[in-house]
Amino acid sequence: MVRYVPLTAKERFTALQSGEIDMLSRNTTWTLTRDTSLGLSFAGVNYYDGQGFLVQKNLGVKSALELDGASVCIQAGTTTELNLADYFRLHGMKYSAVVFDTSDQTREGFESARCDILTSDQSQLYAIRSKMADPSSAVVMPEVISKEPLGPVVRQGDDAWFNIVKWTLYALVNAEEMGVTAANAKDMSMGKNPGIKRLLGTEGDAGMKLGLSADWALNAITQVGNYGEMFERNVGPNTPLAISRGLNALWNKGGLQYAPPVR
Repeated sequence: MVRYVPLTAKERFTALQSGEIDMLSRNTTWTLTRDTSLGLSFAGVNYYDGQGFLVQKNLGVKSALELDGASVCIQAGTTTELNLADYFRLHGMKYSAVVFDTSDQTREGFESARCDILTSDQSQLYAIRSKMADPSSAVVMPEVISKEPLGPVVRQGDDAWFNIVKWTLYALVNAEEMGVTAANAKDMSMGKNPGIKRLLGTEGDAGMKLGLSADWALNAITQVGNYGEMFERNVGPNTPLAISRGLNALWNKGGLQYAPPVR
């Protein structure tokens, strides 16, 4: 059984450090400081993102470089605060920050004209815009001002759990590359492709090395699909967010998603 715990950006690391949760899986950026100072381990990148700006169309702004003197809605406890300060300083611009605790509060501040623009990871900007009373009234600026590699996080010191989280992510990416889906995984586990058989547990001992059953990856894939299926179901072009694969396409299709082999 899985128990999901909703957390704000400010609460998330404390909850993981204290043992209230075992894995943090949300829009959490992998940075050096977080990797070395918080007692946490990032298990990989499941979404390559970057910070951007959401602006009301009626302002007529075409570029983030036109935002000198703007007021900016921002969520506390995120990497967006430092990125915002760096970007405006680099370009000799000034701004005033309007800080909120949650994403919904940030959106409400933006909609009620508490600020001129809203900044966050671009994936979150699309989510915020989809919740607006009139999503067509706002536009995401073309500039991406940071690198935001997002992925699952666990506490340091539990190497067995760290390996399970990491290799489950890699298994889902490898499954997409190999054409293994939720619908065909069981059939493909009985096929002739040795790489697929190792992934799905009908050859080799990958599951035993992780302390799991031989069909650990097969179980994961049949329940949630491969990486591409999860992307399309949750954030893809046919969802309210309508996000294209972009950097999150597989490495052999022009993207960055690349997983070590299961062997």
